[in-house]
Amino acid sequence: MRSALVRTSARRGPRGVLLSAAAALTAGGLLLTGCAAQADETSDEPSASQEESAPEESDDGSGGESEEPAEEILMAFGDDTDQVRELQARLAQLGHFTAQPTGYYGDVTVGAVSEYQRAADLEVSGEVGESTWAALTEATTDPTEDELFPPQQVMGYGDNSDQVRELQARLAQLGHFEENPTGYYGDVTATAVSAFQTAAGLEASGTVFDDTWAALTGSTTQPTEEEMYPPLEVPDAEPESDLDERCLEGRVLCVSKTSNTLSWVVDGDVQLTLDVRFGAEETPTREGEFEVYWKSRNHHSTLYDSPMPYAMFFDGGQAVHYSEDFAANGYNGASHGCVNVRDEDAIAGLFDEVNEGDKVVVYW
Repeated sequence: MRSALVRTSARRGPRGVLLSAAAALTAGGLLLTGCAAQADETSDEPSASQEESAPEESDDGSGGESEEPAEEILMAFGDDTDQVRELQARLAQLGHFTAQPTGYYGDVTVGAVSEYQRAADLEVSGEVGESTWAALTEATTDPTEDELFPPQQVMGYGDNSDQVRELQARLAQLGHFEENPTGYYGDVTATAVSAFQTAAGLEASGTVFDDTWAALTGSTTQPTEEEMYPPLEVPDAEPESDLDERCLEGRVLCVSKTSNTLSWVVDGDVQLTLDVRFGAEETPTREGEFEVYWKSRNHHSTLYDSPMPYAMFFDGGQAVHYSEDFAANGYNGASHGCVNVRDEDAIAGLFDEVNEGDKVVVYW
């Protein structure tokens, strides 16, 4: 039997979507059929869930709730302006800012602003808005030029430099510093600076600010090398008459700060006298009666990383020892508290002579 192909029509919807199709194939009396799936259509009409209700009008007819405008921030972290400098000076008037005004709004300024806001019962943000600035300017006065640009520190307590040595030499020219310049800014230097400041009509702070330095350099001359590093006249010791009475009995290392000498005395008889130097102003050699508690021939200081040969320790870390620096530079320097000897051969012999337990007397 001859097969017959039967066609069915295909109908498309208004959007061109295939709605149905059929084909029949008869073979041996069997009818085969097929169909195409129908695509879902989406309605143009919105569903109930998609509908949005119109916003309700507020009572004032504005169509929604109104919000107060945010306060303008005038200054905040990272700013670097003259207004920030004024802010810092005003905070300083109230004790909230203790550093020198710089004009930079950093962590210190954030902390000071927060502290002020807390004290003034303002919102604590660390930033300066209109309300904070208004309250602060109301509580303070316009900063003066000195408050905005206070004198800058040039030198102060604890400094150790050639500039401090120059300072001491200049103060010595005016009679305010009577010691040899050392380069260390300690109590003696602070007192001398205060004396100069008082004489010059400046605030006697004991610290060298730029106005103090300008006044001092304007009233003195550039120090000479000899003024900066004056030679120290060491008088010849007269052991019998100059010895402290504590040195007259037993075996004693008798150290005089007045004559800068060390005398090795046995039962009142001076065996040897050596030139010595002592600690600087910040690390003075302690006076008193001690005894040698330890000897170290080739000692090396771990604290200062320096050699201390022929060390004879008598008080903590202080010892009598040979100093290469003393031998090279004389009294243009100082120790860290030890008694320095510059005659290496002499102290080598003394080291062998002195015993642990022998007395040490350091006195003026």
